[in-house]
Amino acid sequence: LHRDCDTSLQSSSQRDFIATMPKPLADLLHPEAADEKRKHKLKRLVQSPNSFFMDVRCPGCFAITTVFSHAQTAVMCPGCANVLCHPTGGKAHITDGCSFRKKPE
Repeated sequence: LHRDCDTSLQSSSQRDFIATMPKPLADLLHPEAADEKRKHKLKRLVQSPNSFFMDVRCPGCFAITTVFSHAQTAVMCPGCANVLCHPTGGKAHITDGCSFRKKPE
């Protein structure tokens, strides 16, 4: 039978087969942004790094310093010598009171 035929002309086994056919779960060419962010950097549809540069503002003197998101050393403020961020196993942890913004690419 053709797919365009009326379902009343189809046998019950054909209707059961059509009803149990798997439906597409996700659009692989247009994934959700949140799903892409969770994936490993090499397994995304378009590979992109997880790291970035950011401007961090010191809470004491309001000086702005550029810091790498995965800094491996403690970053000090050039104006007042406060610690702006300290390293962890992955991303650097920004000190409480410091504000930051991601630098545009």
